[in-house]
Amino acid sequence: MLTSDELIKEISTTMVKARVVKLSAILKKQQFAIPDLINITFHPDKNIAFRAAWILENLFLQQPEIYLENLEYLISRVKDVVNPSCKRHYAKILMHITSPKAPASIQQKLSEIDLEPVVEQLFDWMIDPKVLIAVKVFVSEALFNMRRRYSWVTEELANQIRFLMRDGTAAIQSRGKKLLKALGRA
Repeated sequence: MLTSDELIKEISTTMVKARVVKLSAILKKQQFAIPDLINITFHPDKNIAFRAAWILENLFLQQPEIYLENLEYLISRVKDVVNPSCKRHYAKILMHITSPKAPASIQQKLSEIDLEPVVEQLFDWMIDPKVLIAVKVFVSEALFNMRRRYSWVTEELANQIRFLMRDGTAAIQSRGKKLLKALGRA
């Protein structure tokens, strides 16, 4: 059984995708405490934090329903994410768990959690010029997924997408057009 300290040691060196997948499988098999992994994503060493977030994303995207009891803790920590690399992984997790295609158990659990602080945080990331474009793409998708829950999101999201598209990359242009059309704001 890996302890948090042993995991930190394991991820203190450069990792490739295959290593992330292998460590994720080990942590899943050992039922490693997800709150402990989430806490490691806030490690003062940005590289360790990034690698922990990468593993967290890998675990959550494989079978999010396994981590149902940890969903509230994950959501509560989003506002604390400052590491730019970790923002990408948290945004991608949020995009997937808020998707209409997310498992019903995840959707039900999310319906019991106040997501408004997360929505506000995601908008902060979206308007921050220092936040990476990949994060903004995942954020825009997550916000799109939550638009029916918070009616004010639709108009604000459309405005932010239009702003990003003014000087945006091909990726943001493509995703922006798709989302604006889906929002009925194209």
